[in-house]
Amino acid sequence: MSAFGRIDGLAPYALVEGLRARAWRGERMTIAMVDIDPGAELPEHRHENEQLGIVLKGILRFTVDGETQDLGPGETWTIPSGVPHSAVAGPEGCTCIDVFAPTRADWEDLPRLEPSPPAWP
Repeated sequence: MSAFGRIDGLAPYALVEGLRARAWRGERMTIAMVDIDPGAELPEHRHENEQLGIVLKGILRFTVDGETQDLGPGETWTIPSGVPHSAVAGPEGCTCIDVFAPTRADWEDLPRLEPSPPAWP
């Protein structure tokens, strides 16, 4: 396995309608570039993984444990394990980076799309 790769060579996971995650993983963490269509919603959920993220492009209305904030490029979030959260993309859509520890092994059961260029850069 090579230590190097390209984001446009990854087959995205279809998380929910309008959300695609191009993810790669190490032994103990997963990183994903997530493209979210305009107005697409990630319903409230929780998982065992700690999650860190940053908006690269667009606006994301994020709710974490009942606190809601509109986040733009350069703004970040931290979600401890087991904490409920949800998100809605703004009218231009959104691209963000998410990092999860431990790895998102549960994503392996999700449908995969054909590799394609991401919305960013």
